[in-house]
Amino acid sequence: MHPSDVTCRADACICMATLLLSSRHTEDNQALWRAAIQRGWNVERVKGLRIPELDCEDPIVLYIESLYAPTVAESLNLSLVTVPEDWLATLPHEYVRRHIEFSTVGAARRLTEPTFIKPPNDKSFAAQVYTNGALLPEFLEDHAPVILSEPANWKVEFRCFVLNGNVRTISPYWRTGQPASDNDYAASDKERAAATALAETVSRDTRIDCPAAFVIDVGQLSDGSWAIVEANAAWSSGIYGCDPHAVLDVLLHATSRA
Repeated sequence: MHPSDVTCRADACICMATLLLSSRHTEDNQALWRAAIQRGWNVERVKGLRIPELDCEDPIVLYIESLYAPTVAESLNLSLVTVPEDWLATLPHEYVRRHIEFSTVGAARRLTEPTFIKPPNDKSFAAQVYTNGALLPEFLEDHAPVILSEPANWKVEFRCFVLNGNVRTISPYWRTGQPASDNDYAASDKERAAATALAETVSRDTRIDCPAAFVIDVGQLSDGSWAIVEANAAWSSGIYGCDPHAVLDVLLHATSRA
């Protein structure tokens, strides 16, 4: 664990909780399972959309794929903390350093130049540079929202789990076109400090609608400047090399009683 990932474990001390995971066993949810057991939490898994009996007195912490999490949360009378769909497009230019629009699939299909196109808050189609909008998947409905972005060349990208304006844990996830796991998520102190500073500056900016608990991805562009890549809900985001205990602290605040 990197020294900058050492976090206050206060949340682990003040309450019991149940971590609810999907039925899929992944490296991420296994790491969170081990961390939850270490702090004395209960851990359960949904079976498809069948939910086990839970102690409703304790907080329920979700870590489930975005496709299923809303249905699971609704059945448990929970509200998921989400990022506004147009969040990235509303950021001041100094934070993104490229042209970004919140649009629709119908408008995107008419694009004739290379554009990075992604769904706002899910993985309904591949987020990538499309040489033209006609290459978007045919099953997408014209009214569906999308984020359109000027293509960017990233040297390194970091995932930051943020709670109340503070980065609780951080990890690189992509470096020079390769997964950061290939190099055991290594990063310099200077890179970590720069990524953390930008994520915290944005999450504390009163001009921006930021959730209390969410994920911000930041990166260094080819010119050496730092910019926001995107933001996502914490309850479905990969943890990469982040400290799973710190991730649990964020997840504890990423759902609430409806």
